[in-house]
Amino acid sequence: MHISDFVHALPKAELHVHLVGAASVDTVLALARNHPGGPVPTDEAELRKFYEFTDFRHFINVYGVVNDLVTTGEDVRTLVVGYARDAVLSNIRYAEVTVSATSHLRAGIAPDELVEALSAGRAEALAVHGVMLQWIFDVPGIWDRDWGVTSARFATEYRPEGLVGFGLGGFESDSPRASFREAFAMARDAGLHMVPHAGETTPPSEIWAALRDLRAERIGHGVSAVRDPELLRHLADEGVVLEVCPTSNIRTGAVTSWDEHPLPRLLEAGVPVTVNTDDPGMFHTDLDREYLVCHERFGFGRDELAGLARAGVRASFAPAAVKEQLLKEINAV
Repeated sequence: MHISDFVHALPKAELHVHLVGAASVDTVLALARNHPGGPVPTDEAELRKFYEFTDFRHFINVYGVVNDLVTTGEDVRTLVVGYARDAVLSNIRYAEVTVSATSHLRAGIAPDELVEALSAGRAEALAVHGVMLQWIFDVPGIWDRDWGVTSARFATEYRPEGLVGFGLGGFESDSPRASFREAFAMARDAGLHMVPHAGETTPPSEIWAALRDLRAERIGHGVSAVRDPELLRHLADEGVVLEVCPTSNIRTGAVTSWDEHPLPRLLEAGVPVTVNTDDPGMFHTDLDREYLVCHERFGFGRDELAGLARAGVRASFAPAAVKEQLLKEINAV
């Protein structure tokens, strides 16, 4: 079996993927054509050029502009089902999709409409595409203007079926993790899992803050941990999982080159790592490609790739029966 066939055959769980950033070029073009004359190109070649990012701040700005195209519940349902349709092509069977709920509310979608759209999309994803989706509602950085309390309140009051986690994204350097302590406490008290981004473009100190102040159970990205031996030991000893997104790190400039990418060193230090796409529509990637990157760039063999697939399942908040079934199928491959 060729390595690409082997990678595709592995059933996968994806734990770090953003709903808007996952939208395929075709989906974004359709949304953009509903808003002609706006900042998002309506031509495919121009849109692909629009997705060439100069740095992380540029990426965040583009993400915000595309996010503003999502103005109805039907748009949200289209994104959810579109992600599931694309996920099947990488044999993704389970995913935890990050939704910046308050950004959709700001765009004019009513709270009940948003929840209904997520529920309808989730049901269709499972029935039509065989992909089980669960949700992580995240704070979109400082866009809430109240350090995430609005996001936490919405997550706890309008909790849709399948909501399992509470996260924190956006531009890191203007959003110290500790400032979101109150919001994360609200979400934690409601029984949600804590999964903030940290250490994507900031020093290891922000990962420590996510652990201590937000009580993070998993860390989104966390690649700067490689610069702090004590932090590496802590992550390994406590089994704190990093959701690493290799192509994303290169495309946003969070990591300067493939030779510098810390994923192999994180694994060597015993840190649990999962591999994810982050924003596959914007980064022109998919989860099969991320696994192949690990083979081509880092020299990972079949055992290591299967190990990454197992890690994704084990670190997920999927029901026990779903985990057991996926692990059994990975072992069979």
